[in-house]
Amino acid sequence: MSRIGQKPILIPNNTIIDLNNNIIKIKGKLGCLSLKIHPLINIINNNNKFLHININQQTKLAKSLHGLFRSLIANIITGVNYYHIKILKIHGIGYKAILKHNTLILHLGYSNPKFFIIPKNINIRLNDKNNEIILSSIDKHLLGTAAATIRAYKKPEPYIGKGIRYSYENIKRKEGKSTNK
Repeated sequence: MSRIGQKPILIPNNTIIDLNNNIIKIKGKLGCLSLKIHPLINIINNNNKFLHININQQTKLAKSLHGLFRSLIANIITGVNYYHIKILKIHGIGYKAILKHNTLILHLGYSNPKFFIIPKNINIRLNDKNNEIILSSIDKHLLGTAAATIRAYKKPEPYIGKGIRYSYENIKRKEGKSTNK
């Protein structure tokens, strides 16, 4: 059995969980998300205090889905009560980000700026002082996809370190060419 899948999920107050036909709908103070549950997974709700995830069969597929669905449901419960946040930092001379309506405009040293149309469920703020892009959302999957797309416009390069990186990311720097022979 999965060690992660065995852990019960604590349900915060003011969170409503609805289980119907292998679809779980979770509603919290920030919004509502749903997830289709695989038929090999059983969800047991204990008086709206804890959720327990169990499997129907002891097959390899069921065991692999056990921890996965526990993590997905825990992420949804966290998201509808507190925002998931990702912070991207922009490094480079002249590199900047501008927010206009629902579009993020990135000047990254190319001849033309890059445009990122912000999805409906993503909130973006800019911290011009630290050159940061702060993304938040209740949907962790959508948030990760948006952050990866923005980072892909200009990945950090290993010699000078210019580009867009996650706030926690460390770039291994390479030594440049030496001029002494």
